[in-house]
Amino acid sequence: MLNPDNTFTATVLGLPRIGPNRELKRAIESYWAGRIDAAALHDIAAGLRAAQLVRVRDAGLDSVPVGTFSYYDQVLDTAVLLGALPDRVCGIEDELDRYFAAARGTAEIAPLEMTKWFDTNYHYLVPELSAVTEFSLHSDKPLAELKEALALGIPARPVIVGPITFLKLAKSVDGSDLLDRLPDLLPLYERLLGLLAEAGARWVQLDEPVLVTDLSETELALVHTAYRRLAEMPARPALLVASYFGRLGEALPILAATGVEGIAVDLVAGGDADVVAAQSLRDILVVAGIVDGYNVWRVDPARALPRLAALRDGGAPVAVSSSCSLLHVPYSLDAETALEPRLRSWLAFGAEKIAEIRMLASALNEGQDAVGEQLESARTAVRDRRSDIRLHNATVRARLAAATVARRAPAAERRTLQQQRLHLPLLPTTTIGSFPQTGRIRVARAELSRGEIDRAEYDARMRAEIAEVVALQEEIGLDVLVHGEPERNDMVQYFAEQLDGFAATGNGWVQSYGTRCVRPPILFGDVVRPAAMTVGWSSYAQSLTAKPVKGMLTGPVTILAWSYVRDDQPLADTARQIALAIRDETADLEAAGIGIIQVDEPALRELLPLRRADQAAYLDWAVDSFRLATSGVADATQIHTHLCYSEFGEIIGATVELDADVTSIEAARSHMEVLDDLTAAGFDLGVGPGVYDIHSPRVPSPEEIEKSLRLALKAVPAERLWINPDCGLKTRRTDEVIASLRNLVAAAQALR
Repeated sequence: MLNPDNTFTATVLGLPRIGPNRELKRAIESYWAGRIDAAALHDIAAGLRAAQLVRVRDAGLDSVPVGTFSYYDQVLDTAVLLGALPDRVCGIEDELDRYFAAARGTAEIAPLEMTKWFDTNYHYLVPELSAVTEFSLHSDKPLAELKEALALGIPARPVIVGPITFLKLAKSVDGSDLLDRLPDLLPLYERLLGLLAEAGARWVQLDEPVLVTDLSETELALVHTAYRRLAEMPARPALLVASYFGRLGEALPILAATGVEGIAVDLVAGGDADVVAAQSLRDILVVAGIVDGYNVWRVDPARALPRLAALRDGGAPVAVSSSCSLLHVPYSLDAETALEPRLRSWLAFGAEKIAEIRMLASALNEGQDAVGEQLESARTAVRDRRSDIRLHNATVRARLAAATVARRAPAAERRTLQQQRLHLPLLPTTTIGSFPQTGRIRVARAELSRGEIDRAEYDARMRAEIAEVVALQEEIGLDVLVHGEPERNDMVQYFAEQLDGFAATGNGWVQSYGTRCVRPPILFGDVVRPAAMTVGWSSYAQSLTAKPVKGMLTGPVTILAWSYVRDDQPLADTARQIALAIRDETADLEAAGIGIIQVDEPALRELLPLRRADQAAYLDWAVDSFRLATSGVADATQIHTHLCYSEFGEIIGATVELDADVTSIEAARSHMEVLDDLTAAGFDLGVGPGVYDIHSPRVPSPEEIEKSLRLALKAVPAERLWINPDCGLKTRRTDEVIASLRNLVAAAQALR
């Protein structure tokens, strides 16, 4: 039974951890490099946590999530909490080094697999479990962070990944049904809840985002069993079960019948269906995720307040919240002084979203007059955004209405024409595109930004980098070369900065995985390509070698997925606008003599709706946008694409429908498992399964790569098999890259 004295009114579901200026990223990388020790790292982390908690408390939240801090990933943290790290790392005595070995591997130890966190660009580490995994509780981290927060006077709410989500996201290494392990996990959660209650926690948040996916009746019954058991515990904190990224649907009444005190619902992604369903709740705190935690647009009070009022009038207590963790948006707009003022007025980053939550909570509980000026400012920004002419470009809309997707010749015919043009050996070797971003590149970019060098000097330095990378690839013996992308700060931002309808931030960093941070551009208007974006760089690289050089582009779905996208029109319409711009670029590359063009779509799986009923429509427009972008070239021009770190089994059909001549995919951590899925789907195009895991510092031996390739050859005939790393090399050290690529070429030569 919910205690009315133990409710709250305004919160968020989670907080970012990299630091407002990526302080944690730099500290962790310094620790890896040996420049600081563990004590220094822990001190930096503690300072970041304390400063953030105080900021959030002072902004007016009366329940603050703690425990969402991580040195790498919250799912990995849960594996540590439950004693579920793989045996191969357990021999490492130092706790922190053991943790990082599981995350990124060592020279001798392979890391855990990594994949996308639901339909976001955040990546999580996949726990490896079996029927005989021995679980044990290691509660130091959540207890320490709770104690730390309470000492600061923070109304702290510990956050833990829930047992259903943990088991559903883990990988079964022996084929067993991991949900059968639920009875073994629940005693650990009970003990943890008891410890947190003793330490002073009044609420605990258990994150169960898997509840917004399609669950069987058996799985829903397990949800009821698990949370009924936890709710029946004596002397425990109040339980908030949090879902996000979609609608709870049939899981909502299941949860409501368990006895938990609170349920968090994502009213941004979940829509009005969950509003209607949540109106039926009684004696349960509805934590209403009405402020978008995954996008950057200001909240529309005209839409938000009636939905909140409908929940309140239904009879349940209501707390206003973000729709998901603020992990996915930048810290604050304060640093974005260079953004156009009009556009800036439409936006809300993390700090601004917290202010919006407080505003809506005050309007709901005290009346709109209490925050009338703030509400009017928000309404004005929403009206102004809708009226901006940059959101309604008649020329691009007319071009799209007339655009058609031409069918290319059958794959076998294209393969013959392309081989006649390219003269590639059996088992051709290549890379995905980027090479390490050297210190020289970073210095040149910084000097250009500060005005210390002009564009001509910067371009000359980039050409020197390209010449060096091309020569290196020639010396190593790769068959299809790349220019290395030294001029690109990011595979999406680079294009966004050259396309109308986008804006770039100065400090809008968010975490993608570990210490990898990205600055998603803001896609606010209709998309137009004013001029060629890559042709000069690719043409220059091709002029340096007789071997084919790939033109490198980012695909429309990935640009969409890795940007903060306008929410005033269907995603499909925006994707087609981007596709038209990329199509123009492919035509210009072909006209410049580039015979291979790679259009990367690593985010194809990422945007796949979480409910099966919604997936077919998405895949139709995603495939259509890729084919619109790539079908404007001749059959003798070879089209490549790249997909990475996804559950490929769910998009195999779409991968076939893309009709790319060569598809490179992540396979190093998953040991070529995806190839059987491709074969079963009738895939008869070229495929390059990654044989080198670029997210680990390990250098694979020629023998290890050859072993992987022999596995690949069981599923793919040699005439269709390519050899490549599993992703771009931008984040790796040059010495690691050279050694790994030499071994890759040696393995290819041995197999030939």
